[in-house]
Amino acid sequence: MILQITTTKPNARQLGYLLGKHPDRVQEKSLSFGKAHIFFPEANENRCSAVLLLDIDAVTLSRQQKRNYADSFQLGHYVNDRPYVASSFLSTAIAKVFGSALNGNCKHDPALVEQPLPLEITISAVPVRGGLSFLKQIFEPLSYKVDAQSTVLDEQFPEWGLSPYFELKLQNTLPLRDVLRHLYVLIPVMDVNKHYYIDEQEIEKLLAKGKGWLENHPSLKQITNRYFKRRQSLLRKALNSILSENNDADCSKDVKEETLEQKLSLHEQRHEKVVTILKQRKVSSVLDLGCSSGKLLHRLLKESSFQKITGMDISLRTLEIAKRRLNWDSMTPKKRERIELLHGSLTYRDKRLEAYDAAVAVEVIEHFDLPRLSAFEQSLFRYTRSKTIIITTPNREYNVLFENLDPEKLRHNDHRFEWTREEFENWSKRVASDYGYQFYIVPIGPEDEEYGAPSQMAVFTR
Repeated sequence: MILQITTTKPNARQLGYLLGKHPDRVQEKSLSFGKAHIFFPEANENRCSAVLLLDIDAVTLSRQQKRNYADSFQLGHYVNDRPYVASSFLSTAIAKVFGSALNGNCKHDPALVEQPLPLEITISAVPVRGGLSFLKQIFEPLSYKVDAQSTVLDEQFPEWGLSPYFELKLQNTLPLRDVLRHLYVLIPVMDVNKHYYIDEQEIEKLLAKGKGWLENHPSLKQITNRYFKRRQSLLRKALNSILSENNDADCSKDVKEETLEQKLSLHEQRHEKVVTILKQRKVSSVLDLGCSSGKLLHRLLKESSFQKITGMDISLRTLEIAKRRLNWDSMTPKKRERIELLHGSLTYRDKRLEAYDAAVAVEVIEHFDLPRLSAFEQSLFRYTRSKTIIITTPNREYNVLFENLDPEKLRHNDHRFEWTREEFENWSKRVASDYGYQFYIVPIGPEDEEYGAPSQMAVFTR
């Protein structure tokens, strides 16, 4: 991987002083994962270019990473792009090789540190999740001119689309120290990956390298989220630290409110959404299909507008738990008249379930295999046929944001599938068309710009 920094300022060779490297020498530095070579292909008074060539030791890298791939692609520690693309290895090399410049030190001429320079930066291969639009999103607010070129994966197979790798060229007039700090933070942000374990020490690194520019960046949250590989606990701590240091009371308040909202369980957020929609639809009778231990039933009973509430589940044990949760034996006669618990299967027609204003299935469909899901569709949409039907299910795309979940695995051992947003929308569209409903989809939980919300809800109306 190659990073080239060029300036065209008068006395351009002073770039060597700033970097702490002699323009007339080829230099080398050993790193734990390979070697860094530093040289100047041109160095005169009008134009000077410094190149950092990072040579990754693929054998050492494969040994270090073998454990990380134990549960996935078995040759992943041998077959990967890390030796060839700009990644956290390059950020580490910048800190090791250009440490004095990164920290704003120049023994030869300290005044040079603060001097804006016309700079051109070229990085040979950058993997970017989000493509050119994301590159512009993170660099243009910092006044960079962005030029990024990508090619098709294979000329013979253009249908494969464009390569996810870009040759990135940036232009700006800034102190070199600022440019290096931008690169140090943003290079690993591009592909949301780091080659080392991330802990709270990373917060201090981000505060130091992001000070003076990151706190005012319009994509602050997204950059910080990617920097910590979407670990939400570190994200919250970092945002609170950044915003408190910036004395931005309003933004800090927003972050604190968001943190408090995340303390409300996702299950409770789903239930609140369901209740809100049912009240908007002026529903008086409700079916809770797959009611499990009765949490939603307990919430529905608090609303006097719901005059008839029925919960149904295939498990007798969970129905007994629901009775305990609802204080069934000590329930007042007036409340007891409003609620009923039924034992039965959701995949067969059941005349007891007909004539209800609304039917709700919260995090149920993902427990069905496809043949049983098809049977559930008919039971619910063809026979029960409530005027309002609400279904929620996990958003599989969001799984990468859960700290303790392997993105390749499902959230629960009993889940038969988990759908992306597109898959859920396509299913909802087909079901609505087949059975004469209209629908809309509502996200549930904190939304990520790239992966959406952790749960998704479809509201069908007849």
